[in-house]
Order: sequence, then structure tokens, then C-alpha cells
Amino acid sequence: MAKAPSRRSRPALTLAVVLLAFVTVPMSISGAAVALPGIGADLHTAGAPLQWVMNAYNLTFASFMLVTGSAADMVGRRRTFAAGAGLFAVGSLAAAVAPGIAVLDLARALSGVGAAGVFASGGAILATTFDGAARTRAFAALGSAAGLGLAAGPTLAGWLVGALGWRATFGLHALLVAVALAGIGHVAESRAEQRPRLDVTGAVVFVAGLGALVLGAVQGPEWGWASPGVPALLVIGVGLLVVFVVLQARSAAPLLDLSLVKDRRFLALCMVPVVSTFGFVTLLTYLPTYLVGASGLSPQRAGAVLLLMTAPVLLAPPLAGALVNRGVPARVLITVSLALFAGGNAWLTVITPSASVAAIAGPLLMVGLGAGLSFGVGDGAAMSLVEPERAGMATGFLNTMRIGSEAIVIAVYGAVLVSLISTRVGSQELAAKVAAGDLTGGAPGALAAGFTDALHIVLYGTAAVCVVGTVAIAAALARPRRRRDIAATSVPDDSSQSTTVA
Repeated sequence: MAKAPSRRSRPALTLAVVLLAFVTVPMSISGAAVALPGIGADLHTAGAPLQWVMNAYNLTFASFMLVTGSAADMVGRRRTFAAGAGLFAVGSLAAAVAPGIAVLDLARALSGVGAAGVFASGGAILATTFDGAARTRAFAALGSAAGLGLAAGPTLAGWLVGALGWRATFGLHALLVAVALAGIGHVAESRAEQRPRLDVTGAVVFVAGLGALVLGAVQGPEWGWASPGVPALLVIGVGLLVVFVVLQARSAAPLLDLSLVKDRRFLALCMVPVVSTFGFVTLLTYLPTYLVGASGLSPQRAGAVLLLMTAPVLLAPPLAGALVNRGVPARVLITVSLALFAGGNAWLTVITPSASVAAIAGPLLMVGLGAGLSFGVGDGAAMSLVEPERAGMATGFLNTMRIGSEAIVIAVYGAVLVSLISTRVGSQELAAKVAAGDLTGGAPGALAAGFTDALHIVLYGTAAVCVVGTVAIAAALARPRRRRDIAATSVPDDSSQSTTVA
């Protein structure tokens, strides 16, 4: 069991501190995407250096998640949370005052390391602070907080960029996390009863392996997928991750206990955010550029339209938590949420440059509802399968799957989109500009039509991936046929078990 907290816990204040940080971390992802055009114009940069404002954050965020999660179990979850929040605040402040793109990219990388510490330890803090139905409600609130960050990111960034400039976006992130840090003294410390030394070798191999894999994916569109560097990075990344698995199997105190991933239900639940990345996060990343470039909306207007997709993420997690507490099987809600991704992406092919907001409202709401339902129950069902002593490790692995898939899938999604646009506009360079929302390199009508055709194909492909993911995860979560009458063999469904969102 987890070591007893070092001081009397204050659950309400603990929840408030964690929620505020969890609002800010996803806001820094979605908000930065809207700020990119302003950053490029102000710092006179474009292409790969500009994209690394996003890539640097995602790369370190994904690579350090598992390490910070295991470290939280060993050195203390509150301590890891505070260190991560501090790094995030410093990185965001440095980004706000960066004199050039190189400093901005480095600052974003630092923020990503801090974000990993916040995400990996925040969920573990709540998992060891709350029990039963209270834990379900706490993590439903956490899902709403993450949804608020995603929803407020593009909208708030659009307003700030228009009124104060892009630097205000990163300044706000630093301020919000600083406020959360001010309440860290009210969070009780907890850690695993047995605290072996951190597996430094395993940590270095894992960070290097996942980092190489993500780097290869994000540089693929820039260098070309057939260039020697990209396959080399991908092979090195996969090879190092294989070495990491071998090391963990032989380690007495592994960074990742492989028994976690041998549990098919836990592993299936860790795949839920991967499907969510395909069905939801890709749209959150590329739909704003379509609305601004092809549809001619202002950044502020595009952010407002995206509320149709992001607002349900605020409302659905508490609803999902209440349904679970009333006996609705979590696996049913998870299956429904993933099916909504498939249906919403296929339906969104009605979008055209002249499409009204009403025409795309239905699919955006469907995708947003799917995200909200999975945020509300998926992570919680996974965490309820893990004993408190491994809460940080489990949260770290779960979020590694989430953030790692985001970095890789977004890069591949963008590469496919650019490639499809290129076949329609006749130039890879022009296609990259179009995919970024810049339609000034040719006839705007023709470029918008090419963008639309390419987006439709990608949306259908995404829907197909979501269908496959839905079927596979539903099958893995199904109760064993011979033991369906034994509640313990199913994903936790009732109010006596907890549902969390890390």
C-alpha cells in the first residue's frame, strides 16, 4: 500500500490544486497551435523551426511521462507534482519573453518536461487521496478540467493573440500554474512503502528510445519519409524500446512493472486515449487551420466554432461518472465513446469552405461527446485495476500512451494531409503552406478545394481506424464468457469502484 500521507490531507484544496494544473497543461497544447501564425510573423520564422514550438513540447512531454510517474511513487507524488509545475511555469515564462525561435523552442521543451511531472503525479495524488464514489467524482472533475483546458486553449489563445499578442498566451499559462503552486502546501505527501532506487539505466534507455521514435515521426514531413535520417531514428527508437522491455523484465525494481501491460484490460484501457488521439486530437490540431485558411474565418471565430467540439468535453465527464456510480458498465460507455469518434469523423466530411456552422455542428458535437465520455471513465477504469503503490507508474504509462500517440499520430496525420494536398496543388512546398492555413500561394478557390478533398479522405481514414479500435478494445474489455457472473472479472462498473482521469 501507499505510505501514509505526511500531513493531514485536505481533499477539497488538493482537488483544486490538481484541477487548476490540469486545466493549464492541455491548454498549452491547443492554445499554442492557434498562436503559431502570430509567432511566425513576429519572429520571422516558418517551417520546421516554427513547428517545433509544438513538437518540442510534445516530445519531452511524452518521453518523460513514465519516468516522472515512477519517480513520483519513489520520492513522493506531491514533490514530483511541485517540481513539474515549477518547471512548467518557468518554461512558459521563458516562452513568453523569448527573443527568438530557438529560445522559444527550448522553453517549450522545458515546459513539456514539467507537464509530464504534473500529469504523471496529479492523477496519482487523487488516486491516493480519494476512495470509492468520491474518487469517481474527483476524477470526473479532472476530466472536466482537462476538457476545459482543451476548450479554452484555442478560444482564449485566439482572443489573446488578437488583443495582446502571442506572448500573452504563454504568460497566462505561467500565471495559472503559479497560482496552483501557491496551494501545494495543502496537498498531502504520499509515496510507495518500499522505495528502491530509480532505475536510471532504464529511464535513460526509455527516454532515448521514445524520443527517437517521436523525433523520427515529427521530422518525417520535414526531411521526407524516405530520407536516411527518418528510418534510422524510427529503427533506433524501436530498438531501444525493445532493449528497455528486456531490461525491465530482468530488473528487481523496474521503471515499468511488465505485469501491468500483461493485464489485457489495463492494456486495452491504455489504448483508449490512442483512439481518442485519432478521433479527437487530430481535429483539434488541424481543423482550426482549415477554418482559418479554407473557410476564411478569423482566429477568434475559428476558436468559437471549435467550442462545439470542445464544450462537450466539459460536460460529459461528470455525466459519465454519475452513470458509472449508478451501475452503468464503464466498458459500455467506453465503447460508445469510441464509436462516436468513428461516426463523427465520417460525418464531418460534409465540411466545405462555404459550409455553415450549422452544417458541421452535429459531427463536432458527436466527436466532443465521445471525448468527454472517454475522459470521464476510461482512465479511471484503468487506475482502479492498479494498487495504490503503483499509482504513479500506472498513470505515467497511461499518459505515455496518450501523449506519445499524440506526438506520433499528429505528425503522421499532417504528413498524409500534406501529401494528399500536394497531389492536388502540384507542389509539396505549397501543400505544406495550405495545410498550415496559408492559401496565398495560388488561386485561393483551387487551393481551398484541394485542402477540402484531402481533408475528406483523411477523415474517412480516421473513421476507419476508430472503428477498428472500437471493436478491438470492446473485445478486450468483454467479460470472460465462462465467468460473466463474477463482477471482479469485468472492468469496474459500480459505485464501489473508482473511475479516474489522469
